[in-house]
Amino acid sequence: MSMVAVVVAIAILGILIFVHEWGHFIAARSQGIHVNRFSIGFGPILWKFQGKKTEYALRLIPLGGYVGFPDDDPNSGVPANDPDLLSNRPILDRAIVISAGVIANLVFAYLLLLVQVGVMGISQATYHEGVLIPALVPESSLVATKAGIQPGDLVLAVDGQPLGADTNSLPNLMRAIQQHPQQPLTLTIQRQGHIQEITVTPEVSEDGQARIGVQLAPHVDIHREHTLNPIKLVTAAAAEFQRVIVLTLDGFRELFRHFDQAAQQVSGPVAIVAMGADIARSNADQLFTFTALISINLAIINILPFPALDGGQLLFLLVEALRGRPLPNRIQEGVMQTGLVLLLGLGMFLIVRDTVNLTGFGWVQQLF
Repeated sequence: MSMVAVVVAIAILGILIFVHEWGHFIAARSQGIHVNRFSIGFGPILWKFQGKKTEYALRLIPLGGYVGFPDDDPNSGVPANDPDLLSNRPILDRAIVISAGVIANLVFAYLLLLVQVGVMGISQATYHEGVLIPALVPESSLVATKAGIQPGDLVLAVDGQPLGADTNSLPNLMRAIQQHPQQPLTLTIQRQGHIQEITVTPEVSEDGQARIGVQLAPHVDIHREHTLNPIKLVTAAAAEFQRVIVLTLDGFRELFRHFDQAAQQVSGPVAIVAMGADIARSNADQLFTFTALISINLAIINILPFPALDGGQLLFLLVEALRGRPLPNRIQEGVMQTGLVLLLGLGMFLIVRDTVNLTGFGWVQQLF
């Protein structure tokens, strides 16, 4: 993992944080709401600039950022009854400011995908018969290994049912495996031009899923079509944006449905930087998609109704709208501080765990 790739990955994370905070900042300033601080990162200040109305700062730890309002600063000198304080604005104005960071991340993700299809071309997929087995996963199950399946095998049929040249082949094979736990399945496999049949019996893993211990992939060729037609570009970017949104939501749905297993796969900033560095080093073409994916993840995470997140603040506004008055400050501050402590704790846990996984300190890994 080269230092240049790591710097690129950290820069990507910093840009996405900037975009999110910039959304809050612009939404406030465009409505005439006072903003006295705009900061990227936490910890000691590396650089700062005092503008006419706002202090801009870059801090040491690039794991977040914030937009500060005089409402939270008793030394700001702004009168408490100033109509341009955020807290004195109507609920709709405040909701726009709070949700603008999420909107900015989503818009930025779409623009990234638009640039990708414009520069790299529109992806065109040509499907072929069967489903590929790129690799075995013996830590998941030894069924395939013991049956003699090899990486590079092409599964043409399952129990005599052909896996055609379309998008349904992969889910059909996965469904067949899931629906036959502890029952034999006959796979028709092509290997180096020769056809053979291999019988496997899916075993049930700890998470209750039937597995045979293989990685599956569609048998597809991807090529790119370059075009200057703006309608095609916008449409292709929208389709890719929708695809990434669906993948992200499916991931969150899986996390909540199977939390015990899926939680082990949740990535913190260290793992995200590592993934970004690998992509920057080996397949820079995918940096646009990777950045868009992380931007969309940031948007969805921030809109969750959890204290200290944008969604938690929107929930407070909803309660205020229903009650006709806000909750007492002590309740709001207590809930937000508790949420912040939990988020910081989770962040530190993920940083330590991901660092341990990447550096290979096996004795420490056992703690997690």
